[in-house]
Amino acid sequence: MPRYKLLVEYHGGPYQGWMKLPGIPTVQGALEDAAAKLDGRPVEVIGAGRTDAGVHATGQVAHMDLAQDRPDKVADAINFHLRPHPIAVLKAEQVTDEFHARFNAAARHYRYVILNRRADLTLERGLAWRVASRLDAAAMHTAAQLLLGNHDFTTFRDTACQAASPVKTLDSLDVARSGDRIEITCSARSFLHRQVRSMVGSLVEVGRGYQRPEWIAEILAAADRTACGPVAPPDGLFLERVDYPA
Repeated sequence: MPRYKLLVEYHGGPYQGWMKLPGIPTVQGALEDAAAKLDGRPVEVIGAGRTDAGVHATGQVAHMDLAQDRPDKVADAINFHLRPHPIAVLKAEQVTDEFHARFNAAARHYRYVILNRRADLTLERGLAWRVASRLDAAAMHTAAQLLLGNHDFTTFRDTACQAASPVKTLDSLDVARSGDRIEITCSARSFLHRQVRSMVGSLVEVGRGYQRPEWIAEILAAADRTACGPVAPPDGLFLERVDYPA
């Protein structure tokens, strides 16, 4: 059967994460239900990243095998069956059977959005973290650079993480302000469970002035989950892009 690579966008608010769970709304579950309606049989949809409950995506990648051999029609057909879910297949293309959305991924890119203002959120409610106290984005960026490279990220690893090792290589972690908007972008081949939200929460402690930038290096070296700052909420996190070898 033809294999299809999907580019998927979704609002994670209504879902308990990506991974399918019985009787619980998930992104993978909604996509598999839509694909089954299209193909007339159960279809497994494999994603590049298992986003948590409430986390969004503008560039999730997935693959599935369909009996349908009409690549120009697959995206529209899946989207028809997805309505009214806030999930959309932006693109579907036929690939070889060797393509695997998760195992072939060379890099994953995330963006975290903070609105640093006292007023409540309106248009971006559920799509950003509102932090009322003034944040020092420059100090946050300085602290973020201390996390780059290959490290034991146990401090920033959720206790329920199932990864075989806490050692990861963080390729980039940048903090930038534009007006009241602070965006934290990061890239790595793979991340631990809730690693990004854990890093963001600790960086915000630096931005608030509660901790020195050097504190980030100290808690990283501790390799102790209890040393981590408060975990940032899921609202502001987006899986933005997944890269694959050319």
